Amino acid sequence: MKNLKRVAAIHDISGFGKCSLTVALPILSAAGIETTVLPTAVLSTHTGGFTGFTYRDLTEDIAPITAHWQSLGIRFDAIYTGFLGSFEQLDLVSRFFDIFKTNDTTILVDPVMADNGELYKIFSPEFALGMRKLCEKADIIVPNLTEAALLIGEEYRPGPYTETYIEDLLKKLSALGPKKIVLTGVFFNDETLGAATYDAATGETAYSFERRIPGYFHGTGDVFGSALLSALMNDFSLNESAAIAVRFTTSAIRKTAAAGTDIRFGVNFEQSIPEFLRDLSLH
Repeated sequence: MKNLKRVAAIHDISGFGKCSLTVALPILSAAGIETTVLPTAVLSTHTGGFTGFTYRDLTEDIAPITAHWQSLGIRFDAIYTGFLGSFEQLDLVSRFFDIFKTNDTTILVDPVMADNGELYKIFSPEFALGMRKLCEKADIIVPNLTEAALLIGEEYRPGPYTETYIEDLLKKLSALGPKKIVLTGVFFNDETLGAATYDAATGETAYSFERRIPGYFHGTGDVFGSALLSALMNDFSLNESAAIAVRFTTSAIRKTAAAGTDIRFGVNFEQSIPEFLRDLSLH
């Protein structure tokens, strides 16, 4: 039997509306990975489409939690970060990397800050510079096209895209520091949607696509990132892991669309976990 791997997941947690930790914890756990959580904030719901939600900032708890874990000698096989709400949290997470990173630790940063060509309203343009510094310390980053443009200081370009444009973008992102890039929201036509991967060590670029399902669905980035890391921790290659994550995310979206679920509630990823685990069992 494989040794149990441990991931530190540093995200906010929304009580209702599937995203961030309420997605990362069950997906990683289902994949056989011990998941240690460091919540950055607690919300009654996520902020996409809901009003009147509660919000409790946990910035002041991050350093004491970090210190306690350090005192216990806890080691992590991977550190996985998502939404970070302030410059102070970026600095605290960067410090967390410095403390817990070893030669055997994979740092995956999902630079959550923008989508559809626009920075999220709570962030200033300067926040992208802070996120860029955090990405410099990562082994793998998982931006969407909007976040990728912000990280390299270029204007966002709407699709469809060309392979030349995507591969140039991947190399520019890798030049920031991370040697593995997974770019989401890639499409060359209106029929399919997926992800592109780049490994600077091999120079290899690969693509994974599934048929596009019309609509916008909340929480899919967190589903994708959690599935990607799950596959990587189960010893799949970067390309294989991205393909597994694309299939899982698309399956969850398809089930959500078929059920007519309110899109604010997040995607029905739970119903796609059996398919996901079958994918992971093929290794």
